[in-house]
Amino acid sequence: MSQIQSQIPTAQTDVLIVGAGPTGLALSAALAAQGVKTLIIDAQAEGANTSRAAVVHARTLELLEPLGVSDRLVALGLQAQRFTVRDRDRILVPIEFDGLPSVYPYTLMVSQAVTESVLLERASELGATVRRPCSLQSFSQDDTSVQATLSDGSQVQARFMVGADGMHSVVRQQAEIAFEGGTYGETFVLADVRLDANEAVPQNEVILFFSPEGMVVVAPLPGGTHRIVATVDDAPEQPDTAYVQALLDARGPQATRAVVQEVLWGSRFRVHHRIAAAYRRGRVLLAGDAAHVHSPAGGQGMNIGIQDAVALGDALVSALAGDDGALDAYEARRRPIAQQVVTLADRLTRMATAPRALRGLRNVLLSLVARIPNFRRKLAWQLSGLAYR
Repeated sequence: MSQIQSQIPTAQTDVLIVGAGPTGLALSAALAAQGVKTLIIDAQAEGANTSRAAVVHARTLELLEPLGVSDRLVALGLQAQRFTVRDRDRILVPIEFDGLPSVYPYTLMVSQAVTESVLLERASELGATVRRPCSLQSFSQDDTSVQATLSDGSQVQARFMVGADGMHSVVRQQAEIAFEGGTYGETFVLADVRLDANEAVPQNEVILFFSPEGMVVVAPLPGGTHRIVATVDDAPEQPDTAYVQALLDARGPQATRAVVQEVLWGSRFRVHHRIAAAYRRGRVLLAGDAAHVHSPAGGQGMNIGIQDAVALGDALVSALAGDDGALDAYEARRRPIAQQVVTLADRLTRMATAPRALRGLRNVLLSLVARIPNFRRKLAWQLSGLAYR
C-alpha cells in the first residue's frame, strides 16, 4: 500500500475545505470568486437530500449577494414577513420583518437541499472542485502548509485547511480543540408535511405555538408544504401522519384545525449547545457546525455558518497575501457572535420547553414585554442577523 501511495502525486491547493455542506460550499465560492484555488472533500456520495435547515435570514442574503447567490435563492424560496409566538390561537409576540432596513425584509423559507444545490452550482461556476465520497484520514502541519491524507489514499498539500465538517468534526477532533457545552434533555421531532390549514396557518408567517402540552413550530415552505418542529420527551425515529396530527391537535391552532394530509419526510434529533474552545490551530481553522452548534430555535444554525464562511473567506485571502493576523481577527470577530447566537437560541429553547407549572406565567410575561416596541424590534434584528452586521 505504501508503494502505491508513493506513486500518487501530492495534490497542491491553496485551501483544503473538509465538508461540502452550506458552510463549506459558501466558503469555496467566496474564495474562488477572489481567485483562490480550493479543493472541497465530503464523505457523502452526494449532497443533502433532506431539508434540515429551512430558513435563510436577511443578513445571510446580504452577504451572499456579491457572490451571485441571493437572487437564485430568492427565486426558489418563499418570503415570510412575520414571526409570531402564540398561545394556541392567541398571539403573544408578533415580530415583523417587513420594516427591516435591508433589501431582504423577510425570512426566506427554502430547504437546505435547495440552498446547497445553489451554492454548489455557483461554486462550480467559479472554479471550485468538490471530491465525493472522500474524507479526511489524518493531517500534519508545519509553518508553511498542511499535509492531509485522504480516505482514497491520496495526499493533499494546502496552505490552509478548514474544518466545515459538522458537529462531529474530524478536523476539530484531530486538531485537539475542545467542544464545550452540553445537550438538552428533550428530543426534537422534525417533519415536512402537506397541510390543509385553511385560516389556521398564514402562508407568509412562521409560528411558534405554545401550549400546556409543549411547543410546536409551523413554518411554510415553497410548494405548499410546511415544516413542523416540536419538542417531545421521546420522539419516534420516523414520525408518521397520525403522530404529527396529534402534536398539532394538542399544541397548534385550536379554533380552526390544521389537518396533516401527508408526511413527506420526518426525523428526530437531540440538540446540543456547544462552542469550540478555539477557531484556529496553526493553519487549521473551523467554521459552521464544526465550531458551534445550538438549538434550532430562531433558525440560526445554517445562517451563522454561512456568515462564518464569508468572513473566513476574506481572512484567508488576506492570510494568503501575507497578513497572518487576519486569521486571529476572524476568531476574535466570529466566536463572540456564536456565543450570542447560542445564548439567544438557548433562551428561546428554555422558554419554549418551560416546565408545565410555569407555562401560564411565561405566556403572561411574554404578552406584557411584547407590548414594548423596542423589544420586538431588537428580536427582529437578532433573528434576521442584522444585529451582527
